[in-house]
Amino acid sequence: MNRLDFLYKSELPHRARSVYIYLSDRANKQGECWPAIPTIASELKLSESTVRRALRDLRKAGLITSKQRYRTNGAKSSLCFTLTPQRPP
Repeated sequence: MNRLDFLYKSELPHRARSVYIYLSDRANKQGECWPAIPTIASELKLSESTVRRALRDLRKAGLITSKQRYRTNGAKSSLCFTLTPQRPP
């Protein structure tokens, strides 16, 4: 069984599938990554608003969580995306 079979069988829009695969490719062993939305958009040749919609789709489907990160001076840093582990059916 392929590790992304659940994604291919899902009813998610193509934008969400593309963004999930992108995040999966960049995630560490804990399933975390922190690419900027403009970076994701640029590398996938999508608009930033499309990436935001895809991220919303993925959160709604329970496939990712995100958490705002902050610098030591309190300023916002990048979002940390965490892939939710998927169990086989």
